[in-house]
Amino acid sequence: MTTTETAFDGQFLQPGDAGYDQARTVWNAMVDRRPRLILRCATVADVVRAVRLARERDLEIGVRCGGHSGLGLAVPEDGLMIDLTPLNGVRVEGRRARVGGGALLGELDRAAQRHGLATTAGNVSHTGVGGLTLGGGMGWLARQYGLACDNVLSFQVVTAEGAVVRASATENPELFWGLRGDGGNFGIVTEFEFALHAVGTRALVAEYDFPVERAAAAMRTWRDLSHEAPRQATFTASLGKKLEVGFVWVGDPAAAQPLLHRMRALGHPLESRVRELSYLDLQQRDDQTGRHALRRYSKAHYLPELSDAAIDAFLSRGVDDPRLPGLPNASLQAYGGAIADVADEDTAFGYRGTKFEYGTGIGWTDPAEDEARMAAARRSARALEPFAHGVYFNSLSDDRIQRAFPPAKLARLTALKRVYDPQNVFHLNPNIDPRG
Repeated sequence: MTTTETAFDGQFLQPGDAGYDQARTVWNAMVDRRPRLILRCATVADVVRAVRLARERDLEIGVRCGGHSGLGLAVPEDGLMIDLTPLNGVRVEGRRARVGGGALLGELDRAAQRHGLATTAGNVSHTGVGGLTLGGGMGWLARQYGLACDNVLSFQVVTAEGAVVRASATENPELFWGLRGDGGNFGIVTEFEFALHAVGTRALVAEYDFPVERAAAAMRTWRDLSHEAPRQATFTASLGKKLEVGFVWVGDPAAAQPLLHRMRALGHPLESRVRELSYLDLQQRDDQTGRHALRRYSKAHYLPELSDAAIDAFLSRGVDDPRLPGLPNASLQAYGGAIADVADEDTAFGYRGTKFEYGTGIGWTDPAEDEARMAAARRSARALEPFAHGVYFNSLSDDRIQRAFPPAKLARLTALKRVYDPQNVFHLNPNIDPRG
């Protein structure tokens, strides 16, 4: 054994070892790469050793938190995968939470909700805290309290040189700026310190279904109501065989009654559903839809406005492919509120003036359908391209990194990359190239 192996507190896995295939399997079943070595890190010192070992052996580094990225870049072919999942501790201290770099959103939610607290997290509880937060972190609390990255008070980071540094508003402030939206380009975050908020434990979901052929009028009314909605409400739309519009409310359901009354202006839906549920149930309700083991592909856009023409394009979704049983689903989620309160220059996260995020995604099991399924999603997304401006970092698929940041912000990020990772050690990500 090498000195690194004998000093390692976690687990070394190589091809053929028990647990190797499970460790290299991630959310998107299209990803089937085989790392030369997987290091499941039990301590921050293990992460440091893993980075140094990779550099000594000239191995590409992939970093796994929840493994939820559609691109599957955590799994490097013939490289070294640094698996943070053992570093999943969550400690709540008053209105703050210290969260290990390998924790899942559900672990953070459950620990905070014991005290009636929460911070912004995504919509699928088995997503990794690290990946979500470093790319920005949209969730049901974002309109009230900002994105997940806006709620980080400090980061503990292992750099490309194997140093452990802390970044906050007062310590390495430029790194702190960059980590809030960079997507993991500057190092491996082994601990996040989050601000928590007294949100209670209750939520409400309102959904209204319309046939696609008469959905445009209802959708225009839904859009207009979204501009005036309280910050507790996040307006959503989903398009499949029918149009479903509505909102998610976090807080006392009784306070949502005036908005529910206003939703009558949508017209006469085929069906309406208003459900009260716990915040934890809200955070887990999409877990099955977003489950592992499916082949996955998606495309996304930011929309600075949702014009009537954009609504028509959303409802059209492109052209059916005769080889497939229908078009991919499409969705819209409203931004605004506290997301836009943060000055654009305060964090690396881009396009805070976005009004809606558009996404189209598809999941399937048959590899023979790969090309047709991906082509259908691309066609659907192209219908919205004339109305788009930028994209959410965590929704990047085969897009160029330039779509996630305005030019001036990308230039600042590139300069920061030259300081913390000039050799581009951490490049298995939507990459910020230090060469510009």
